[in-house]
Order: sequence, then structure tokens, then C-alpha cells
Amino acid sequence: MSKKICLYDTTLRDGTQAEGISLSVEDKVKIAARLDQFGIDWIEGGWPGSNPKDMAFFEKMKEFPLKQAKIAAFGSTCRPGVAAEVDSNLQAILDSGAAVATIFGKSWDLHVLEALKTSLEENLRMVRDSISYLKQHQRTVIFDAEHFFDGFKQNADYAVSVLKAAEEAGADWIVLCDTNGGSLPHEVYQIVQTVRQQIATPLGIHSHNDGELGVANALAAVQAGAEQVQGTINGIGERCGNANLISVVANLQLKMGYSCVAEEQLQQLTKLSRYVAEIANMATPNNQPFVGNSAFAHKGGIHVSAVLKDPQTYEHIAPEQVGNRRRVLVSELAGQSNLLAKSEELQISFDGNKQEAREMIQQIKEREFQGYQYEGAEASLSLLLLESSGKLNPLFSLDSFKILMEKTAEHAILSEATVKVRVNGQIMHTAAEGNGPVNALDNALRKALEGVFPVLSQMHLTDYKVRVLDESEATAAKVRVLIESMRNGEKWSTVGVSTNVIEASWEALVDSIRYLLWKEGCTPQELEEQTEQRVGIVNH
Repeated sequence: MSKKICLYDTTLRDGTQAEGISLSVEDKVKIAARLDQFGIDWIEGGWPGSNPKDMAFFEKMKEFPLKQAKIAAFGSTCRPGVAAEVDSNLQAILDSGAAVATIFGKSWDLHVLEALKTSLEENLRMVRDSISYLKQHQRTVIFDAEHFFDGFKQNADYAVSVLKAAEEAGADWIVLCDTNGGSLPHEVYQIVQTVRQQIATPLGIHSHNDGELGVANALAAVQAGAEQVQGTINGIGERCGNANLISVVANLQLKMGYSCVAEEQLQQLTKLSRYVAEIANMATPNNQPFVGNSAFAHKGGIHVSAVLKDPQTYEHIAPEQVGNRRRVLVSELAGQSNLLAKSEELQISFDGNKQEAREMIQQIKEREFQGYQYEGAEASLSLLLLESSGKLNPLFSLDSFKILMEKTAEHAILSEATVKVRVNGQIMHTAAEGNGPVNALDNALRKALEGVFPVLSQMHLTDYKVRVLDESEATAAKVRVLIESMRNGEKWSTVGVSTNVIEASWEALVDSIRYLLWKEGCTPQELEEQTEQRVGIVNH
């Protein structure tokens, strides 16, 4: 049976120290529930002695039973010269009601002498008394030895003496922290191995990512004997972040033979990553290992041809193991393999030996030469393939649009768009205002179509990018517009290209709507009755 490695998540505490990250109490409760569902062993909820929000979270969690995870309250040892039983931070941990208390103490003599301005012996007293006091109150105690690796390199005897003080006081776990994130994997391995020979208490690892080695250091520590890994979802955290538990779990379980979560829980890894990112209002990198949108994306024709024959040729794991999926990108580098794979994904019959396929590849390459970029706009590519195969219903078409902009001395520029679109032969004529021309166009088009296509009310734009393609042409340059849209958590991207930014935006905007309607299976026949009912209302 695979050896179990325990997972300790500190997204709700260490993760929120990342620049630009702020979670409400409700956000933290949602994430905690999802972490529990995934199989995390401990969830660090925050530092109850530091702010009211964290204490409110612990109060909320008293009424929110978890299936398996335990909530941990974070804090420091008692202060120099202060008895543990009267220390306000330790009392706040007890008041939180959390069954697990995680406290950190200094293990680097530099910090003891310069940061705390106390003696080495007093620091040992603080560690012993704090842990003993919490154990007297029936708490599971996890001791985080702060700056342990830096401390060990400078004064190994004292760093280990801090661990022994924690062990003697009854700590249930001792976690070695690479707080500055500057250690290397071989150093972590050697030091953990040395500590393992002197400390009987189970060990954990808490690594930061300042050298981009947070995950590597966590894996090295496990190989050397650590049985608990602390980290955050997507690696968020102060400075350069913490060890990314997403990558840690995937590597430990799929590559190193350890057990972290059940197989069916591991298949939720991608959803977990994106769920936390969504709540934290952050964009995850497309190239994030295992769970990124590009983690299993193939672009080169030779790569795609090989992957279609045997995925192992260019994939280190099956994407389904972590809940991700294989994607084939079609671009100027594409061959017939890319196109056939994309057609199969869309369930379009496409014969690669026919002239039709060769012409389609040539058309895509020509359009990319003109500035279109389909690897970042798969929805537009899907529409292009569907049109070529005759499987796309023309649900609406543009008659005309007009944009007016007005600027007064007292007010900002106001944009107004008038749109005429034709649906089943009927003209929908609407006008709407917006804070810019594209926003006004979007509002007017939706106003014309939402009555016929109610699903559009659930869709919204999440990103809008403009790229100048030929800077030498200055204001006459061709531009590429990429629009990202979302409905019920599903995102898709579309592209438009023109020397006029409004026209390029319109093209991408229309594609975003056409793609959603295709996904929803809308057909002209289903629209006739709705159109007749709607047209009279809109034209008035």
C-alpha cells in the first residue's frame, strides 16, 4: 500500500498574504468546503489573534461540519517575557474553537537575537511553554519551525535544539519551514534527512517559492522523510508564493508512488485549481503544470500526429488523471493532423485526404498571415470549421450598425450604438448606450437578441484585448481583438482583425454570441415563433 502523505492547506491564511488577494468570510467558507471535498487533511483558517475577519471565519466554521478535514488556527508562540497562559495570541487560538493549533517559533538564532531581541534560552522557553499550554487544552499542536533551513545552515545545533524543545513539550507535528524560499532541493533533502535521525516526532515541510523551487523542495523533503506538506492552491502567497499544492499532489501521487487523496478526488484537481482562482479573482497561467489550459495543448503538426497515434509521445501523464483535457491548436504551424483532431473534437466529419481539408488548412494559414490567431481563440476556429462543413445555422445577420459619441466639458464621453440585425427575415432595430463604443455595441446587440435568445442574458464578457499588428502603420495599423466570454463558469475566446478597432471588436463580439448559440443547439426552426412575438416589442 502506498505511503500516505498528509496535506496541509494554508490558502486561507498564507495565501491571502499575496499581493492583490482578499477573501471575504463567505469566500473562505466556500474554499474550505471545496478543500474538504478534495481530501485535504488540515485547513489553516487564519490567525484569530490578528484580525476580526479570521475570528469570524472560525465562528462560522463551528456551524459548518466538514467531512474529513480539520480546521487549524494559526499563531505565534508566546512573547518574550510573557507566560503562555496570559499570552493574548495563544488565548485567541483557544477561543477560535479550532481543534488544531499551528504555532510558529524562531529556529534561526539571527531572528531570535535581532528580530525578537531576546536570548536563545528564552526562545526555547517560549516554544516549550506555548506548546505545553495548548496541549493542556487538548489541542493537536503543529509546530512550524520558522526559517529552519537558514537557521540550520548558520547554527545547526541551536536550530535542532528548538525542534527538541517542541518535541519535549508534546508537539504532534514539527514542520520545517523554508520561510525565505531560498534553499535548494539537495540542501532540503540533506537537512531533513539529518533531522529525521534526531527527531522522532512526525515531520512536515513548508516551502516558499522565491527561488521557484517551492514544489521541488517539498518533494525533496518527502523523499527525505517528511510526512506532511504545507502549501497553497495555485501556489499563491506572499512575495513569490508558497509551494503549489496542485503540483505537489500530482507529482507525489502520479510520479512518486505516494498516496495523498483518492483517485476520484485527484481527477478534481483541475476544477479545484480553477474554483479557487475564480473566487480569489485571479487569472491562472495557461501554462500552469497539470491544470493549466495549455498543459496538454499541442500545436506543431508533427506533435499532433504523434499524440493521435500514442499520447505518451508528447504527454507525461493522461490529462484525465487530473481532470484536464487534451487540446489541439490550429495555427500556421498546423498540419492535417491538427485539423482532423479539432474536427473530431467538434464531431464534424472531415476527410483529411480530400481537397476540402487541404483548402481549409490553407485558409487558416492565410487568415493567420492576415493577423488572426486561432490558438488563442478556439471558439472562432470552431465556427470556421462548422461553417466549412455546413453545420452552422445562420441564426442572425447584420444589416447595419452606427455609433455616436458625444463629449461635453462637464461629462465624460458617452457612446451610443444603433444596431439593425435580421433574425428569420425580421429586422430587430435597437439602440443602447455604453461607457465606450464596444460596450455600447455589446449592449445594443444583446438588446436586439436577448428576447429571441434568452440564454444571452447569462453570458458576459470577461476580457478584452487589443493588439497592434503593424506598429509602423501608426494609427492606420491593423489590430487584432481578442474577447473572452463566460457563462456558468465556462469560458471561450473569439478573435477579430481589421484596420478599424470597432470592426475587429464587432467581429469578435458576434463570434462570441454565435458560439454560445451553437453550443446551446439553437436552430432556425425553434426561433420562428419567438421571433414573431419579439419583433413587435423591439421595434417599438
